[in-house]
Amino acid sequence: MRIIAAIDLIDGTCVRLTQGDYSRKTLYGREPVDVARELEEHGIKYLHLVDLDGARQGKIRNHGVLEAITNKTGLKVDFSGGIRTDDDMLTAFRCGASQVTCGSIAVTQPGLFLQWLAEYGPEKIILGADFRQRKVATGGWLSGSETDVISFLRKYRTEGVLYAMCTDIEKDGMLDGPSVDMYKEIVQIEGLSLIASGGISSLEDILILRETGCEAAIIGKAIYEGKISLKELAELC
Repeated sequence: MRIIAAIDLIDGTCVRLTQGDYSRKTLYGREPVDVARELEEHGIKYLHLVDLDGARQGKIRNHGVLEAITNKTGLKVDFSGGIRTDDDMLTAFRCGASQVTCGSIAVTQPGLFLQWLAEYGPEKIILGADFRQRKVATGGWLSGSETDVISFLRKYRTEGVLYAMCTDIEKDGMLDGPSVDMYKEIVQIEGLSLIASGGISSLEDILILRETGCEAAIIGKAIYEGKISLKELAELC
């Protein structure tokens, strides 16, 4: 199972939200590039970079940070937040993203999402399927939908999606363990690689996700709050 570290950005600064609530953010006061370099020095190879400004405003905003990180490290970066247009997609890849995660657009403009899937290939496009009480959320988690997350994932798997990144919003930033039962359901979707996110607080959580069959796990707040050390993560990479 791949280990993916997360950096969330507001105004170019590293932050973490609690349950996706922009009013409940923690500022970490470090330059994102410095954090990325430290991650790489400890053997981390993959980074999930989230443009929270872009997610809220509906347009990519922190692509300069993406470009700086990909220029100054060898990390393989998947980028998300604010990808709504062809120009946004081109900007993300031009700035060095290895993959782009698209969530809201897959709900609101499925035709465009499928166009990108065909144009860039399923290895480059990750389907974002973040959920609250099994319903897919959009717009930086500020909007809900009536779409069941399992049905959503099954539908797009039939369209050729290979990777899905799923976060239980009620678990995000809470450090009380991931949504293992939901992930057990999701990994039953044949041919879909699950990238699990939200609630991871210990090495035990990571090992449970590996046993569950997740292709990758994203760790964010647990690193910054000292719940999991980079040395410990390095042993799993």
